[in-house]
Amino acid sequence: MKYSDQIKPVSYLKANTAEILRRMNERREPLVITQNGVAKAVLQDVASYEQTQETMSLLKVLALGSRQIEEGKVVSADAAIKRLRKLKARD
Repeated sequence: MKYSDQIKPVSYLKANTAEILRRMNERREPLVITQNGVAKAVLQDVASYEQTQETMSLLKVLALGSRQIEEGKVVSADAAIKRLRKLKARD
């Protein structure tokens, strides 16, 4: 994908909204919207947006896990399993 093909002025968006949305749903490529020659927004289809959000959530979980490891906030697998078994036995 060449992003240079995906840069359009806001006037193009206003005049071609239906066509842009159709193409975005087919190609799943983002569109950079400019105003006065300056990039102002990125438009993307809902499926791509949802995928991006899921990816960001997973990356945040991984970063949190890495930070907890660095801070020594970890327990062994055996200890975690024992704790889970105790919790389950209470139910």
